[in-house]
Amino acid sequence: MTPYPDITHHAALDARMVQAARGIKLLGLASWPAAVQAPFLASFAAGNPSLPLIEYPKFDFSAERRELEAIGAEADPAHPLGRYLLESTRSWALAAQLLETLGTPAAGAHSLALFGSPEATLPGNGPTTRDAARHFISIANELDRELLAPEEQVPISATALRLQLQNDLDDFFDSRVITVELDPDLIAKAAAGATRIRLRQGADFSDYDRRQLFHHEALVHSLTALNGRQQPLMPSLALSSPRATETQEGLATFAEQITGSIDIARMKRISLRIEAIAMALSGADFVEVFRYFIDAGQNVEESFSSAQRVFRGVPAGGGTAFTKDTVYLRGLIDVHTFFRRALQDDQLRLGRWLFAGKMTLGDVRAFAPLFESGVLAPPRWLPPWVSRASGLAGMLAFSLFANRIRLDQLTDPVAATVPARDMLPGVGGASAPTASQ
Repeated sequence: MTPYPDITHHAALDARMVQAARGIKLLGLASWPAAVQAPFLASFAAGNPSLPLIEYPKFDFSAERRELEAIGAEADPAHPLGRYLLESTRSWALAAQLLETLGTPAAGAHSLALFGSPEATLPGNGPTTRDAARHFISIANELDRELLAPEEQVPISATALRLQLQNDLDDFFDSRVITVELDPDLIAKAAAGATRIRLRQGADFSDYDRRQLFHHEALVHSLTALNGRQQPLMPSLALSSPRATETQEGLATFAEQITGSIDIARMKRISLRIEAIAMALSGADFVEVFRYFIDAGQNVEESFSSAQRVFRGVPAGGGTAFTKDTVYLRGLIDVHTFFRRALQDDQLRLGRWLFAGKMTLGDVRAFAPLFESGVLAPPRWLPPWVSRASGLAGMLAFSLFANRIRLDQLTDPVAATVPARDMLPGVGGASAPTASQ
């Protein structure tokens, strides 16, 4: 007999939640239509940029919200699945309220409740998310493109990238599981679903973009959705629940980091969005945020795409923002800490189970007995960096040790340990290694 006799009850509630949440597609419904970009860029080129006028459709999810509330009331908060359902129904209901208030300041308030603000502190009572963003922006501004090898500076067309990425995915799955398509109506450079990745037709990409799309979009966002579809009792684990966004984006960004697929330009883009959200919350309008991205080095198309991310679903006049992009850095720190702690506690299996569907870090810990008993299915597919536990453990072990070294208490580790003659080019000896926090 299973130690959880009410599994069937919660599985039935989960099936109801999937039906209720099916139409609450937050990002898709809040995003701007591609047609608004050209008129704005034309007005900017003419020297008279005007705020884009976005006509959002009116939504009524009251029936869905009542059903979600009823599901939550029937869930047992003392049961790991019941607690998951209760928190998930509340998250979906809040997302529904955001969609019902698109184009108003209330949508921004709901976004803050869902995703937090740039002023939220990082784990461990650390600095704020905005402080971290400014740190990465400052570092990026001190560097330049000379860090890139010549082949990394050659742009890749969307058409060429589609073929390359499709081959990468077909090799990984050993069949056609995810299709890569070109989309002329996409504002963002790329978007991923469970079985489809779209690239903006006409956009240029880099070699880093290719690796980021593979490890971030495909082998995290798409893979967790595909694995979630394999869950016989909890199909909601295939859905992009708003409450799992921070873990999902943190896991995907961590995947970029641990595979060496993230570059400083990518960290700068993520950080610029966080700073731009803080600007919008303080009153900056769309034009001001758009100019901020241009001043930071982005071209006009990328600046428009970045600025519209900040104003999705909210008024373009400033004072509010769509704050989803604040979760990337917080999520990255959370996930990095999660994997380090899992190594310390000899529980790296938690990291593998994290790919069995779209869940939070708290969920996977609470679900451990359910995975062990077979109630929840293990992931069918795993990224190589997760499945190769020995290599993952090696990288995490070094990270654990390196974080014990305080750079602010070092004088000059190279000069202090290496004779001056050994620091000259062509003279024997190697410089002392440095560690970063």
